[in-house]
Amino acid sequence: MGRTELEALVAVLQDQLAKGQDGIVVGTWQIVFSRDRQAFLFEKCELGAYCEERPGVVALDGTVLDRGGPILADA
Repeated sequence: MGRTELEALVAVLQDQLAKGQDGIVVGTWQIVFSRDRQAFLFEKCELGAYCEERPGVVALDGTVLDRGGPILADA
C-alpha cells in the first residue's frame, strides 16, 4: 500500500470505531487491501483458517461495500 491507501485506512478505522456497535471492524483478525476492488477487507477468520463470517469490505472513500456476516445460517 502507498501513502494514499494508508491514510484512507486510518480514516476508515476512525470512522468505523466512532460508530461503536454499528461499525464492522471490531473483531477483525486481519486487514487486507484489495487493489482490484480498491477496498479494505476486514477478515474475522481466526488464524487464517477457522472462519464463521465473511469479511466486511470498505472502499477507500469509506463506503461500506459489504458489512460481512455469518457464512452459515443459524441452525
